[in-house]
Amino acid sequence: MQAPFLFTLFFCDAILRLMIPLRPMTEADLDAVLAIEQACFPRAWTRQHFLSELASPHATTVVAEQDGRLAGYLCMNVLLDEAEILDVAVDPSLQRSGIGAALVGWACDEAGRRGAAVVRLEVRATSQPAIALYERFGFVRSGLRKAYYENGIDAVLMDLNLAEEEFDAV
Repeated sequence: MQAPFLFTLFFCDAILRLMIPLRPMTEADLDAVLAIEQACFPRAWTRQHFLSELASPHATTVVAEQDGRLAGYLCMNVLLDEAEILDVAVDPSLQRSGIGAALVGWACDEAGRRGAAVVRLEVRATSQPAIALYERFGFVRSGLRKAYYENGIDAVLMDLNLAEEEFDAV
């Protein structure tokens, strides 16, 4: 019963990604990226963080666009057989419109194409919408970092074993 659900989920995700353009992040995007970052996270990445990701040979950075404006972004590292989603955010005014799903689905596909066997991430324990999105993609909770974020908020560690999932449904 699980396989048809996953097929439907990833087929729908592939269709969604056709409707939400994704492209590589460039330095020219950083003002808009930083505005979203600061709106989404109390302890936001700096311009230098993003510049380091853009320069890293192991990093993949993409942005999503909607109606001619930058709507979200994702930063991921792939090293050997492991990928890690380091930062993902969507403009708060556009959240729950499929942009986050398009970015995460793309990251899972890209990690697999680049030879990763697992995708890892961490998320604030208080961010239930994000946790639900990751679980929808098959991520499972693999650990907890106590008081990792500001104000003592825990980080939930999540993993997706790509060998067990099928992302190339289209």
